[in-house]
Amino acid sequence: MSVFKLISGVQSYDWGKIGEDSVVAQYASTSPNFKLDKEKPYAELWMGTHPSCPSKLADSGRDLGEHIASHPELLGTPITDRFGRDLPFLFKVLAIRKALSIQAHPDIQLAERLHKERPDVYKDANHKPEMAIAITPFVGFCGFLPPKDIALYLQVVPEFASLVDADISSSFQSLVSPTSSDLPPVSPNENLVKSGIRQVFGSVMASPAAKVKEAVSALISRYKRGEAKSVESGVRDLAITLDRQFPDDVGVLCIFLLNIVRLDAGEAIFLQANEPHAYISGDIIETMATSDNVVRAGLTPKLRDVPTLLSMLTYKSQPASEQLMVPKTFRKARCTKLYDPPIDEFSVLLTVLTPGGHLRETHDAIDGPSIFIVTAGHGIIIWFEGLHRLETPLQKGDAFFVGAGTEVAFVTEEELVVYRAFVEVTGTP
Repeated sequence: MSVFKLISGVQSYDWGKIGEDSVVAQYASTSPNFKLDKEKPYAELWMGTHPSCPSKLADSGRDLGEHIASHPELLGTPITDRFGRDLPFLFKVLAIRKALSIQAHPDIQLAERLHKERPDVYKDANHKPEMAIAITPFVGFCGFLPPKDIALYLQVVPEFASLVDADISSSFQSLVSPTSSDLPPVSPNENLVKSGIRQVFGSVMASPAAKVKEAVSALISRYKRGEAKSVESGVRDLAITLDRQFPDDVGVLCIFLLNIVRLDAGEAIFLQANEPHAYISGDIIETMATSDNVVRAGLTPKLRDVPTLLSMLTYKSQPASEQLMVPKTFRKARCTKLYDPPIDEFSVLLTVLTPGGHLRETHDAIDGPSIFIVTAGHGIIIWFEGLHRLETPLQKGDAFFVGAGTEVAFVTEEELVVYRAFVEVTGTP
């Protein structure tokens, strides 16, 4: 069979939403083996072959990775030639109640070196680019703020400025916001700006814990007294929330360094290697290259590797609006968006069928494997095995694997929303 139902893995981390409030628990409830604990956090639904939490075939209970390895035709020759007999991506649903760590993922060269030097911490040699698509309204950090915004915060937020060496602060502000009216405006040298951001960020992240605690405590106390300045109005509530979750943590001060990205349902961001980010709240579809490599530095009880993080970041800066991914059309499909990041390991399709629009969508055959999940509604999927037409019902939470070279059609009488991750290294999606 080229199309078959999966039992997804469930991960329960402290930051996940609780009980039936979690979409992860809601989706997992389609599995007959899942038993809901109303007090338990359900953070992630895993769809893939990662050994930490592999999906299983619903009809046999066999690990998906084992099944694929013994049936390489499900992957297709281009994929096995490029990635071997395994999926190169991991597909997830995340239900975020509490902020995840401020982190970055290494590029392939750094991942190989970190794995060689510290295999107990960095457990594989692969990179981990990620893409997040919002299911519900989402908030996160993504990339550095424009340099003028950082410079302004250094001027007007004394608690933030207290953690940055005075010479570094003065030099950075002069670089990005020259005060002389006798000189024409000149765009600062990009490399100097990156160096300046690195010095400012490094000063904050490497500050002694006692000094960080003093700065964060003073900041939050001022905000709770209602003394936030106008330029702080957009970050005040988030700072209070982060401090409530991680009291006196240096990550709270990243509101003055990193872009706060807000996504509505269907909007997406792509998180490239060596770029700082954090998920703060919301429900998302996440797709990533298969890896566990994470370098953390704030908002976490886990190991923080600040020196590695400081050395690996690109220190590029741009507005939050430029972090968004713009979806494309997918071939001849009428109700499907294609999110196509600049990597080989994965792309994602979003199909939305509604009563006011089309109730059927066909996806042409993809020259590689895919996994899809139904996030709303119900319907059927139709495909062919040779000359035989097959179909099976779909409901919210169902996850299916689709083998390479298989055309599928989604049909509903009311509503159906499907996210589908795939890999295809030849041809044009």
